Amino acid sequence: MPTSLITIARTGAAAARADLELTAQNIANASNPDYSRRRLGQAEHVGTANVQFQARSTLNGVLVEGTERIGNDFAQRQVRASMSDLARAESELGALRGVETALEQTRIYEGLVGFEAALTLLESDPTDPALRTGALETARQLAQSFQSADFALANTRDLAAAQLATGADTINGLASELARVNVELVSAHEGTAGRAALLDARDAALRDLADQVGIDVTLDAFGSAEVRILSNPAPAGEAGVLLVSGSGFSMLTANESGGAVTLNANGVDFVANSGQMAGIANALADISVRQADLDDIAAQTIARANAAQAVGSALDGSGGQPLFSGSDAGSIRMVLADGSGLALAPAGSPAGSRDTANLGNLIAALGADDGPIVSTDRTLLSLSSKIAGLATTSDGLAIIKQSAESALFAETGVDLDTEAASLVRLQQAFEANSRVIQVATELFDTILGLR
Repeated sequence: MPTSLITIARTGAAAARADLELTAQNIANASNPDYSRRRLGQAEHVGTANVQFQARSTLNGVLVEGTERIGNDFAQRQVRASMSDLARAESELGALRGVETALEQTRIYEGLVGFEAALTLLESDPTDPALRTGALETARQLAQSFQSADFALANTRDLAAAQLATGADTINGLASELARVNVELVSAHEGTAGRAALLDARDAALRDLADQVGIDVTLDAFGSAEVRILSNPAPAGEAGVLLVSGSGFSMLTANESGGAVTLNANGVDFVANSGQMAGIANALADISVRQADLDDIAAQTIARANAAQAVGSALDGSGGQPLFSGSDAGSIRMVLADGSGLALAPAGSPAGSRDTANLGNLIAALGADDGPIVSTDRTLLSLSSKIAGLATTSDGLAIIKQSAESALFAETGVDLDTEAASLVRLQQAFEANSRVIQVATELFDTILGLR
């Protein structure tokens, strides 16, 4: 009897000590988002013996079965899906805000309106040298605004393209890491701390991967992950393009041409459905459209100003010369040398004419419904509307992601209050088992001392 008590108490104390250490590990990793709560697996230790021809069983304490990692594959899947959707919206939103900043800070719209206002002011006194010089200066500033906007949009596009390349490198690194973890999971023993750490690394890599592209994950009996990228188009009969399977993985490449982004993995060209890569691809397509709009507005401005100059007379009665050179936002230049060269009067008018009919035609052409001022306003309005819509979508997706993460934390996260209570309970259990050993020892000594 005393020896059985000692065995029971010894195994109980050992289990309490192991559980204490595991609880301390949980508390130490409470703020680690890549850590899933651990729990000590325990069972009754039943001793069996044969007495003559009959088997007899007796409880011999606690059997420690190993470390149990608390996981929830469904909750992980929900978090990954919400991360991919939010990353797509946020990356596209960030790039388009860069486009909006480029267009607003370069003040294209204000430059066009200012040029129109300076020409309108000229109608009051078309021979005034100061007003002519002022109008020419606004034309020069407008050309510089177009050049600055073109440069800023090109920088925004280059930044998005660099993010695309970085994303591809990140995906390749994560795919390599997942393949390594898959190999180690096959040989890891169930219930060991090492296996729990590998599963944490697997889930962390999958979440980081889902931030880049939408993924479909299949886990085998060992916990190894097969990863497919959700794509358009998807291979026939498959959820997406294969990225990781067992110890193998495909290198992903990203190519961009004319605003169109194509990804390639496992020899298949595709477009990502979600994640940062999808958002950047959408943004690059939009930037290409905005650059084309800007070039079209610059071309309208050049064509209408130069057309007015061609059918008008300068202050000295000579034929009007081109106001701008170039064909788009990047090449536009103000080339008229002097304000007296502005052809405000109709062709054939004498020197010093105060006839502003040709000027009126130019002002009307700039402000027409299909003119550069209205086109710029329309472009900026559509961009602002798209950004507002993306911001609203992003806010909604952030709430969904937070809800999914909360559900995952409720399943796998560390509750400090619960763990603190466990520390107290396990400390008491350890002390109680130690006391049982002490009492059993005293009882055994007492029996041996009987005469």
